[in-house]
Amino acid sequence: MRLMQFDHPGRPLQLVSREIRRPGPGQVLVRVSACGVCRTDLHIVDGELPALGRPVVPGHEVVGTVIEMGAGADRFATGQRVGIAWLGWTCSRCGYCRSGRENLCDDARFTGYHLDGGYAEYALADGRYCFALPRDYDDAHAAPLLCAGLIGYRSLAMAGDAGRIGIYGFGAAAHIVAQVARHQGRKVFAFTRPGDAQAQRFALELGSVWAGDSTAPPPEPLDAAILFAPVGALVPAALRAVVKGGTVVCAGIHMSDIPAFPYAILWGERRIVSVANLTRRDGEEFLALAPKVPVKASIEVLKLDQANDALARLREGRITGAAVLVP
Repeated sequence: MRLMQFDHPGRPLQLVSREIRRPGPGQVLVRVSACGVCRTDLHIVDGELPALGRPVVPGHEVVGTVIEMGAGADRFATGQRVGIAWLGWTCSRCGYCRSGRENLCDDARFTGYHLDGGYAEYALADGRYCFALPRDYDDAHAAPLLCAGLIGYRSLAMAGDAGRIGIYGFGAAAHIVAQVARHQGRKVFAFTRPGDAQAQRFALELGSVWAGDSTAPPPEPLDAAILFAPVGALVPAALRAVVKGGTVVCAGIHMSDIPAFPYAILWGERRIVSVANLTRRDGEEFLALAPKVPVKASIEVLKLDQANDALARLREGRITGAAVLVP
């Protein structure tokens, strides 16, 4: 099979060939039909997450068809379409796993990081951590739901019942969660890179009541803010924008350092919380909800060997919605 391999931070992915591995106990072998390009992939490639010291295949928004199953992998049938997401394995024994917080498992393994992912023609996955996908979506449009959608959904839940929500960084996750928030009757305020008129128009087209630069104050106070942009300096800005009792949700796996800020903008029972990974329950709930909204992912389809171009454009903020690779 062909795959795009990450070897070392700062180096482009390499198109290589490898023998297709057979599934072990509990595993499924999936023929990949689409894989979304996520900012977490960029954090891995740019060395912003700890390097593992070995090659890996990125990609954790994987859609494909089960073509072979290992012993005990009985959740799916051969020929069934499945999704493979970021959470690829947990220990199932620790206090986090046993209390429904498997996303915090210290021994968790993640797809496209610890485990080879979907920038490839085939992928192996633990069948227990795969998802059945709604029939309402074709393969390419289903791919962004598996991380951009799931992390957005978990982030929105962290915001509680906030009626006025600010979204900082209007990319793949934001454009999906904005649709869910509007479906729930919330008002969305979109914050983009300064001067990014295209992203601001896109946010307004999706029902945001206001769109402006991330450095600008919103036209009215927010009940909560969700930060998808990995920019620590936005945390104090978001704290200033939310009302007393409001919540600032840091939704990325990586963020630049948060600068010092006066206690006065945190006081008043404002909260800063982070979102760490996802649970299988998040996946099941969101994939059931998405067709009811209905969530419509805006995508740009590229070939597998264009992965480096997709990552470069994501780094530069030149993708509207989500990029999806197809073998």
